[in-house]
Amino acid sequence: MRALILILLLVAPLAGEAQRAAALPDFKALMKDQGPAVVNILSVLRRQPHAAAGAGAPTPGEGVGSGFIISEDGYILTNAHLVADAVDVTVRLADAKREFHAAVVGADKRSDVALLKVDARGLPTARLGSSQRLEPGDWVAAIGSPFGFANTITAGIVSAKDRALPEELYVPFIQTDVAVNPGNSGGPLIDLHGEVVGVNSLIYSGTGGYMGVSFAIPIEEALKVSRELKRSGKVRRGWAGIGVQALTPELARSFRVGAENGGVIVNVEKGGPAERAGARVGDVILEWNGTRIDDPAAMPRLVAATAPGSVASLTVSRAGAPRRLELEVDELPREAARTEVAAARAEPGTLGMSLHELTPAERKRLGVDYGLLVRAVSGPPAAASGLRVGDVIIGVGEQRIDSREALAALLSARGKGEVAPLLVRRGESLLFVPLTVARAG
Repeated sequence: MRALILILLLVAPLAGEAQRAAALPDFKALMKDQGPAVVNILSVLRRQPHAAAGAGAPTPGEGVGSGFIISEDGYILTNAHLVADAVDVTVRLADAKREFHAAVVGADKRSDVALLKVDARGLPTARLGSSQRLEPGDWVAAIGSPFGFANTITAGIVSAKDRALPEELYVPFIQTDVAVNPGNSGGPLIDLHGEVVGVNSLIYSGTGGYMGVSFAIPIEEALKVSRELKRSGKVRRGWAGIGVQALTPELARSFRVGAENGGVIVNVEKGGPAERAGARVGDVILEWNGTRIDDPAAMPRLVAATAPGSVASLTVSRAGAPRRLELEVDELPREAARTEVAAARAEPGTLGMSLHELTPAERKRLGVDYGLLVRAVSGPPAAASGLRVGDVIIGVGEQRIDSREALAALLSARGKGEVAPLLVRRGESLLFVPLTVARAG
């Protein structure tokens, strides 16, 4: 009996280890299956002339990244930032025996997707899947060339989906904790089915290396862009000519709308589709073409996905009443206005800031008719509102100001304790900052 107990005690830990091992994913088959389709990309980049470069000749640089083959006749997906400014691109296959000069079919910087073509046949291809079935916590792997080390596999989990990033308006990123470093860019993100679900694109880092947060472009988005690049060499996106920021509870109060989700218009481009349709600064966007806008980060993607030349409907709330606007969508210009989200809170009190009236030269440089520069933030409510030194106040709600007195009048018109949405120019962005002002007495 004692011998039996000893045997059980010895077997039990071994069984537990076997169960734990069985629960962990095995990436060996995935690497053998998908590894041959992953390529190393070497690019010679066009650089601006250096100040000390004698005759001013451009100084070329080198880029190292990854990509993966999507067709046996030589089409390859990668990142635009690797090849958009390249004068020469070389693709090296995983077997390290074959190397090809690659033509850049097209590179779309807004999505960071590029399509290459090499003159070859019978190449190994990646098996493409869907990012839609991914959920936070799912295991995924990346294959690429970090720091030039070709055919490197790293693994981790999906941290979040549909992640919006401040400078990347047109891609709903997959966030992971997979180790991605310089050289991994353009390589595939692969699920446990052995299918590509994304294109590794960027990391958040204070050092230039991996710090636990990496982002991939969903494969559906990358393929959609690649099809347009293959067809015409570029991507056409819709443009409505508006800047949008998140609707906070304070801003909802200031614009007298019941909703607390959505986007408020902070800028309407002169002559653009939205202005022609009658949209105004301060309108709160409720729907775009029947799709409810809960997250303003979705607006640029929805508008961009609308075909230029088509008619779209924009439902807004103005002074608490819904309005439906019909607008003809234009094509997104090369340089479009950026938006910024303000999540500031405001508290009662005096203004608590020092303002400087912009000179005519300063107004011309900033492209505003009139503005008051915030020189100092000395107390509430300005200090608590999110106003910063360097902000330029150009209006309240949809009304622009043309003097200090106009600003004072618009603020005084608000009841005691009400929130006033200051329209502010911050850098290249326009945004509302909610400010609560308690009048004297």
